[in-house]
Amino acid sequence: MSVHITYTGGTIGMVDSPRGLVPGADLESWLADLLDGTDLGGQVTLTGLDPLIDSSNAAPGSWQQIIKDLRTHHADRPAQGYVVLHGTDTMAYTSAALSYALADFDRPVVVTGSQLPLGVVGSDAAPNVTGALRAATSRRAVGVSLFFGHHLLAGNRATKTSSWAFQGFTSPNAVPLAVTGAPWQWTRPSEAGTGWPHPKPYERHDVVVIDLAPGITAARLRALLTPLPEAVVLRAFGVGNVPSAEPGLADVIAEVIGAGVAVIVASQCYEAEVLLGHYEAGDAIARAGAVGSRDMTLEATYAKVQFLLSQGLRGDELSQWMGRSIAGELTTSRGR
Repeated sequence: MSVHITYTGGTIGMVDSPRGLVPGADLESWLADLLDGTDLGGQVTLTGLDPLIDSSNAAPGSWQQIIKDLRTHHADRPAQGYVVLHGTDTMAYTSAALSYALADFDRPVVVTGSQLPLGVVGSDAAPNVTGALRAATSRRAVGVSLFFGHHLLAGNRATKTSSWAFQGFTSPNAVPLAVTGAPWQWTRPSEAGTGWPHPKPYERHDVVVIDLAPGITAARLRALLTPLPEAVVLRAFGVGNVPSAEPGLADVIAEVIGAGVAVIVASQCYEAEVLLGHYEAGDAIARAGAVGSRDMTLEATYAKVQFLLSQGLRGDELSQWMGRSIAGELTTSRGR
């Protein structure tokens, strides 16, 4: 039984400095002490990204570094499972991104981190790391998952809900995969999706995320979309409604789609399923060619757009794939 850990940085390994918290803890020694005398003692290998990053600085290139490290170690000496230590700020984006690119990976990958550095009394670092290690060696976890605050979540269904609570992540539209206890309580695994054989590496693409707010004008929306990005994630109201009575607003969206740019409509609601055209307020953009994100989180939606662009998809072809599950990121069993 062995596990490989990819350490990317984040709060878990940070120490105080005159400039605030920075990476610097002796994670390898801490981990050895933590596992000494357990069934994983001496069975865990660790590599760190160079340089280590605060997850606020993570980008698609960072996702690809993690993927490369995982695939390299799997090819050299396959472990039973893999753990990624990551900062919490963009952990949900990274775990979603990994799920698409590693849909063909035959070992579980569990992403975790902590709200407090490992050297702080009362830190959540130890329970999160040991929980992730247990999930990775459970023979029940599949694909990419996220362990945090005693809950194992599907990696592309998770979102960060608190900057301070030890249960900092939840899964608004899917039940947890497992909850810790004696014994752990496991649920049915998420739907697998279609997979994606031989994925091309992540590259950074110009994807804009825009939140609509009451009173936004067509002129302001057009300014936000000039010059045209490669794709748009438009966070609308409710089930995908936009201020359709605002003069020219829907026309701006139609023009963007007409120029070959995919427009993906997400919801600002914590729990939601986007159903464009369910109300008149979303019908015009649906007829123009905008597509909804279904019940995906923002993080899963954004990472999926970046993934599809990196595979060479654009416009209508990209839009069509947003409604297809690659790695269980959306619910397909409701029959809508």
